[in-house]
Amino acid sequence: MEQPVSEFKSKGGLGRISGAVRNTMDGFRTAWRHEHAFRQEVVVVIIGTIAALLLPISAFQKAFLIAVMLFVLTVELINSAIEAVIDRISLERHPLSKNAKDLGSAAVAVAMAIAAISWIVVLFNRFY
Repeated sequence: MEQPVSEFKSKGGLGRISGAVRNTMDGFRTAWRHEHAFRQEVVVVIIGTIAALLLPISAFQKAFLIAVMLFVLTVELINSAIEAVIDRISLERHPLSKNAKDLGSAAVAVAMAIAAISWIVVLFNRFY
């Protein structure tokens, strides 16, 4: 059974933390099960993380390259949340719903561009 949103807000201490961890894990499970783009991006993050850790670059650069990939996942999760809310409101086609979904998708594209540019700059700086 779904828990009311306010249930964890009224708790303090460990009860709130354990509820937040449960909600977080539920969010990751939902994204993994229902969002194909999220699964693809997780694979890219795993491969990219291994590559970043193996590259002969500074620890800061390694952390930066991993962080920009995690940023893409973050924006993808927010985009998925936007889509879920829009679909919850109505599955009927509406220009505002389309705008919201398109803007979320554009945000993911911007995050991917930031990650790609970051990788290009770090690799170019290191190898050329």
